[in-house]
Parts: sequence; structure tokens; C-alpha cells
Amino acid sequence: MAAIVFWVSVGLIAYAYVGYPLLIAMLSSFVHRKVKAAPIEPQVSLLIAAYNEEKDIAEKLRNSLELDYPADRYEIVVASDGSTDRTDDIVCSFANNERGVRVLLHRVEGRLGKTAAQNSAVAICQGEVVVFSDAASLYDPGVLCALVRNYADPEVGAVSGRYAYVNKTGGSVGAATILFWNIENFIKSRQTRVRTITGCCGCIYSVRRSLYNPLPPTIISDLVEPLTILRKGKRIVFEPAALAFEDTTEKVKDEFKMRIRVIVRGMNGILFVRDLLNPLRYPFVALQLLSHKVLRWLVPVFSIGALLSNSILWRHSAFYAGTLVLQLLFYLLAAAGFLLERRGVHKKVLSLPLYFCVVNLASLLSLFRVLRGYNVVTWQTQR
Repeated sequence: MAAIVFWVSVGLIAYAYVGYPLLIAMLSSFVHRKVKAAPIEPQVSLLIAAYNEEKDIAEKLRNSLELDYPADRYEIVVASDGSTDRTDDIVCSFANNERGVRVLLHRVEGRLGKTAAQNSAVAICQGEVVVFSDAASLYDPGVLCALVRNYADPEVGAVSGRYAYVNKTGGSVGAATILFWNIENFIKSRQTRVRTITGCCGCIYSVRRSLYNPLPPTIISDLVEPLTILRKGKRIVFEPAALAFEDTTEKVKDEFKMRIRVIVRGMNGILFVRDLLNPLRYPFVALQLLSHKVLRWLVPVFSIGALLSNSILWRHSAFYAGTLVLQLLFYLLAAAGFLLERRGVHKKVLSLPLYFCVVNLASLLSLFRVLRGYNVVTWQTQR
């Protein structure tokens, strides 16, 4: 029994991190369903969710006004979720900008959370396409043109852009975050070739406003909103040319807190649209959600299973003794990376073990919290 637990656990971890990306890459080499993209200029609303963003909102708005898109086809709406600092005043100061772009402050009272703020703001947006952004994310000038050209295809209901993280401090967590998102961007690009992606990048994604579905405040929008659009028979695509820049977290504890918030909301989001996990009704979507979301979140459970079963098996053969030593060494390297990070010492060789443990400990705690009925509504910027 211990051997079965060990090999099943190892196999599922390997599939979640290596097998699924390879499977998607292989499928995309045989199937390439192209998007019928074309240069178009629909009316666009850039919706920026903000809570106490006085540090970043001015730079974000300056960046947004520099985007390469006709000023008369473009508006900026800032959904301020009960901000108590100077965020609202700063936004209002951009109303009479030189480009003549409409900049509108939409204040939501009561600190209702990001999803509720977006729901409220979408209702007053004038664009045919709504682009969702965060205050801490800066865009490449060609973002809007890159995103909207995909809407020339009537089958497309939502378009995600691409993260490009910047690790200013050289921290180990930041280095691993960049690697992680490079892999995520690759997977999304391959998923798009096959058929559709299932989740968008939270700081840069867009939807047809006519298809937008208001969600409960407890539900994470960048995961679930695209899934509701999939239910309507539309396609979600990844646009690698739509580039957003964002700083990585500098401290392990900040990354850990952020991961718990995102994973808890993600787990509750999947429960909200759990019918999409039915492979008989949604075969490709179910494959993506189960492989890329559910199994990823369960990796800490598999890791515990692999370690505990290996601690029983090691006496029976040199092979199992060796695998136990490797597991223990991996976790010791993660612990060393954590201790060094606390002292301001960054070692790239320790970044992957450390990041693996941070993310999966966050997943494990998130799983316990979701099972107890816990959710997260409001957010606090960690970067």
C-alpha cells in the first residue's frame, strides 16, 4: 500500500507540473485553431480596480493615457472601492488631460471588494470591449490594439493578455515567480491553439461588455468571468502581444499572503462553476480545470503522501532510501532559502525549492479554509 501511495503521489505531482504542459504542447502541435483576428477599433473601456492606491495610481493613469489607441474610442474608468487615501483626488486631477481621453472616477462605497466594484463600474462603461486592470500594472503601448483585434472573430468572447514580471530586488521568490509565469504564459498560448483558455491574467484581460456576467462579491472575476462566457459558447483566447508589467513581491510573507487570497478565491470560484468539471459536457475545459487548477492545488496533499509513504519504504531498498534523501534535501534547501531571504541574502539556486514550498503551503492552508467555508472578498496590494 505504501508503494502505491508513493507512486500515485509522485505521478500526480509530475503530471501537474510536467505532464500536463507536455500534453498541451503535444496537442497544440496537431491542432491549431486560429483566431480570425483583424485590425479593428471598437469603443474600449479600461477599467482599473483600486483601493488606497495613491502610491501607484498617477503613474498608472499616465501610462494608460499613453496607450496607442484613438482618444475618441477610448475611456478610463477607475473603480475606487471605498478608498480612504488620496486615490480619488488623484484620479479626478486627470479628468482634463491633454489627449482628451475620458477619465472617470467611479466610487463604490462600503469596501465591497474587487468583484463588486467591477460589477458596479461595468454598468457605466461605454465601451464595446472592457479591459480589466490593476493599479500596480503598467501596459505596453500596443496593448489595446493587440487585445481588440481578436474581437474581429465573432467566436471570441474574452481575451487575456500576458504578464511580464520585474524582479527589482533580485529576491528568490521574485525569480521563481518570473519562471512560473513564463511557464503559465506558454501553457496559455498552447491552450489557445487547441481551443480556448479557461482563466485570464487578472491585471490584463478583456471581455465583450454584452457578455459580461455580474458575479457575487466572493467570486474571483478573472477566473470565473471567462468561464461564464465559455458557458455561452464563446471562446477565450490568449494574446501574447498584450503585455503588462508588474513588480514581483519582495518578501516571502507577502507572496504567501497573496497566494492564500488568490487560491482561496480560485477554489471557491471553481466550486461556483463546478458543472464545467464534467468531461462529458465540457471535455477540453474540464481537462484544463482538473489538470491545471484542481491538481495543482492538491499538490501539497500529494507531497505529504509521497513523504510519509517514502518514510515507510526507505528500509526496503536503496532506491527508496535515495528518494527519501532527495525529498528531505529539497525541503532543507527550501528552509535554507527562507532563512537567507529573511537576512536579505538572495540565492537563485534556492528559489525553486522555496517558491514550491511557499505556494503549496498556501494551497494547503487555502484548502482547509475553503472546506471550513472561508472566503476572501476584499484585497490589499502586496507589491
